[in-house]
Amino acid sequence: MSLTVDGAGRTPVAVDSFRFVSELAKASEREARGERKQRFEGSLVLIDQRALDRECLAKALGDRGLCMEVSAVGSVEEWRREQVQFPPVQAVLFNIGNRKAEDAGLANEITKLRNEFKSSPVIVLSDNEDLTQIVKMLEYGVRGFIPSCVGVSVCVGAIELAVAGGVFVPASSVLAMRHLLATSSSAEARNLSGMFTARQEAVVEALRRGKANKIIAYELKLRESTVKVHIRNIMKKLKATNRTEVAYKLNDMFPMN
Repeated sequence: MSLTVDGAGRTPVAVDSFRFVSELAKASEREARGERKQRFEGSLVLIDQRALDRECLAKALGDRGLCMEVSAVGSVEEWRREQVQFPPVQAVLFNIGNRKAEDAGLANEITKLRNEFKSSPVIVLSDNEDLTQIVKMLEYGVRGFIPSCVGVSVCVGAIELAVAGGVFVPASSVLAMRHLLATSSSAEARNLSGMFTARQEAVVEALRRGKANKIIAYELKLRESTVKVHIRNIMKKLKATNRTEVAYKLNDMFPMN
């Protein structure tokens, strides 16, 4: 008994097995897509005055796995005319282009969007990823800030995060904030050094931690009487009447980390 072999060099049994596995894989993909669609039974309103940009972005979002129908419109008024064609709104993506946060008109537009879509997060897409721009947008109440330099997949993730209740900001802004805080701490140290001598600064740090004169003298290898002289000079500079007031004023002027 002989078996025939198909053009790909497989026996009939192997061909049937290959087809079966292939169909299983396709079924799994369809099931996975169905599960994702059940998570987001709604639509994304994409607002961008530039027709070509919004249509291209809408298609790209769908191609990269955004499981929401995208209503790409130029304004809220246009969306109102077309809203019957789409499921309930899950999120709003507002492309502000290169507009600045200081623009009073922009603040009003975001406020109107939040009022129009009360239960849906508003996410901003911007050409400007300056840290002050991001902070201002968050103050306006947006639930995500997407710089236009990121890929479409990141954009999809940011939208899904906002729908899930999170807030998206680019990693670059977090790093910039960290650098800003470090710079602020260095500036604070320079200001402290500028007000007191090196020895007084050491005494100041000890006073801020509530250490007694004897402990300060021991740690700094000074006489206790010398420590008292430094404290009196520090009190004069701060116009304080006692060491408690010194500690209070220092912590108010230079908050401890």
